[in-house]
Amino acid sequence: MAFTSFSVAMALAAAVAAVPTPTHPSDPSPVIEPTGVTHTVVAGLGGLRFEPDNVVAEKGDVVEWHFLPRNHAVAQSSFGEPCQPLADGTSIYSGFNFAVEEGQSDNVFQIVVEQTETPIWYYCPQQNGDHCKNGMTGVINQNFDNQDFSLRAHRELAAKVDESVIPAVEGGGIVIPNPNPLSGFKLMH
Repeated sequence: MAFTSFSVAMALAAAVAAVPTPTHPSDPSPVIEPTGVTHTVVAGLGGLRFEPDNVVAEKGDVVEWHFLPRNHAVAQSSFGEPCQPLADGTSIYSGFNFAVEEGQSDNVFQIVVEQTETPIWYYCPQQNGDHCKNGMTGVINQNFDNQDFSLRAHRELAAKVDESVIPAVEGGGIVIPNPNPLSGFKLMH
């Protein structure tokens, strides 16, 4: 009988230990509600530039890059270190997935704006032709109250960079089929 009572007690203890317990993540990922607003940026319109190069977006807005000839990409940098990805490895980077000889690329790159307090500085990391050094930079949500941290000042820093750095990993956004390939961007390169 003692053996049976011991066996039952052990079985109950094992059953209690096996009951799943709810888990609560300490830092859940924020859910960003989409606003339905898409800001279109064209890479390569009029040469080595993004158009527009200064976007004002709200939390939940989408920024969508369309790519014109030849081979451009978009990568996130910091204000003080243009033409290189963020040091912590969290940069937005589209990869060079959009090379075309004419017209628009079949795909676009999109990000969702997750916050509006800190500007998102970005550049084209194409080393052939020194795109970043030659002014192919942009910003989302520049602080217009501080001209020391303006897009103009950022470009001045970029002009002094020896070489753009191509990020090691693509991420921070999605590549999707071009939702509006006949949008009529006037091609000037």
